[in-house]
Amino acid sequence: MKQNIVRLQKYMADCGVASRRKSEELIANGAVKVNGRTAEIGDKVNPAVDKVYVHNKRIVMKRVGGKRYIMLNKPRGYVTTMKDEMGRKCVADLIKDIPERLFPVGRLDKDSEGLLIMTNDGEFSNSVMHPKAHINKVYHVTVRPDLTQEQAKILSKGVMIDGRKTSPCEVRIMNRLEDRTNVEMVIHEGRNREIRKMCEYFDLEVIRLRRISIGTVKMGKLKKGMWRDLTPYEVGKLSGK
Repeated sequence: MKQNIVRLQKYMADCGVASRRKSEELIANGAVKVNGRTAEIGDKVNPAVDKVYVHNKRIVMKRVGGKRYIMLNKPRGYVTTMKDEMGRKCVADLIKDIPERLFPVGRLDKDSEGLLIMTNDGEFSNSVMHPKAHINKVYHVTVRPDLTQEQAKILSKGVMIDGRKTSPCEVRIMNRLEDRTNVEMVIHEGRNREIRKMCEYFDLEVIRLRRISIGTVKMGKLKKGMWRDLTPYEVGKLSGK
């Protein structure tokens, strides 16, 4: 995102390395590297993806009040819990190197994959999950055998699930293959297995379900099973600040 691009010296100051002026001196003296390349005055970085090193030690955004916010690319086969009594793989296994005790913001079912936000900030979690926030969640869904334009139109207006109609959403057919259809669905509710149940309404089999964004936070090129810290900008946008 364009808004995430910041001047290198500002990012260094935000990380608590030094003042902006002192950070510029460090850059000029060749003590700073970005993604393995020696940085220069005027360089900009995207804190979400770029790796910055000062004196060969990686720096990260400082956290205030012990609060931490990360995004995880959850692989299929993991349950969205921090501990599972049945011995199944859970997302806690993927963030063992994080010292803080985090919990998921919402969930993805075991057979779904993609963007999962985790934090230790209960107020932030509630603000993201509350229906009044109307935060869009975008999913790429592969169904079988086929979703027609008429069915897509009906789904977008809402269908009855568990005795209650789903809220209006966006349903866009991306492409059709011989025996399946790839669909993009945008919802802002957080009902249990909502996407799957919407597809089941038309007896469609969900082959793959992947969440690619929550609000302005996009999974991008983050690899499966990997995580990264959210930037202050991303946290602020999700919090409505």
